[in-house]
Amino acid sequence: MISELILALKEGTDLTYEQMSQAMADVLSGRTSDSQNADFLSYLADKGETDDELLGMLDKMQEFSLKVKPRNKGTIIDMCGTGGDRLHTFNISTAASFVVAAAGGTVAKHGNRSSSGVSGSADVFEHFGYDLDMEPASIADILQKHGICFMFAQKFHPAMRHVSAARKTLGRRTAFNLLGPLSNPAGVTSQLVGVSSAEYLDRLPLILKRRGAENIMTVRSDDGMDEFSTSSVNRVCVLKDGKVLMNAIDPEVLGLHKSSLKDIQVSSRDGAIRSFVGVLNGTANRPMMETVALNAAGGLIVANVCKNFEEAIQVALETMDSGKAFALLKRFVQDTGDISKLKEVADG
Repeated sequence: MISELILALKEGTDLTYEQMSQAMADVLSGRTSDSQNADFLSYLADKGETDDELLGMLDKMQEFSLKVKPRNKGTIIDMCGTGGDRLHTFNISTAASFVVAAAGGTVAKHGNRSSSGVSGSADVFEHFGYDLDMEPASIADILQKHGICFMFAQKFHPAMRHVSAARKTLGRRTAFNLLGPLSNPAGVTSQLVGVSSAEYLDRLPLILKRRGAENIMTVRSDDGMDEFSTSSVNRVCVLKDGKVLMNAIDPEVLGLHKSSLKDIQVSSRDGAIRSFVGVLNGTANRPMMETVALNAAGGLIVANVCKNFEEAIQVALETMDSGKAFALLKRFVQDTGDISKLKEVADG
């Protein structure tokens, strides 16, 4: 089966949803070899993935994953980027997630270690003693108590181990880099997703719409970030009430200060963690603070806490300035990790 589909992809033939679903069932069950997996992913990337192919992969990934069953009421969101922009910025979406949760949103954050940057969301949570191997029921408890949790991708997608060797061999982006952020174990139907290619700005909301998504916002900045940037205009696509609309968000029009990418870049994991804490306790530089506020604003809109960016940015900035965001981080670390680690960073 997989050999025939590899040949079809090599010849540039698109696969049907059913063909992709069967292929993924074989791959994720370990019934294919590493070389077959590498060929399959490589030829698929060379051809270019169709929406049906991506949806077939995503549905099967979800079928093979572990699940978290949230007990929280209202809208639950995720905030993450597809990665790969290689700009070495600090953990913007992780910081923004705490701001959203402190402002009344609920964030079931799904993430991994960094693949192209200096620090991924998992690296941050792990630094403060969070158990990346935590069981789903415990994570649901944390989400209910704090309005935010973290689900480590490697824990919740164990079947992905069957493609790890092939992905390392290829050393290039594959469909899994795009689909990872979309395969949230808590089954969220509302997400802020940063994309590393303008091609996916409108494609991802339409793919997720077919899976029952409600509120989706995709973003890519003109300076190449897979997140909102305060150094350039941001291209945004929004799925809401079944309609998809494109928009451009200029941070200066919203009252934020124009910055430079170098103002939010870090060179080490320690630097990333210091910046993450610095934003939440108000000691980071203004570009970092405002970049997180802008990303949190997107999350607050997706979470139905705010109606527009003007309102959402004010809520985000007030949540940071008032100390509510850092207070949530302290309670979270006290409950799930090692508070001395946080004090060590915060006291600098």
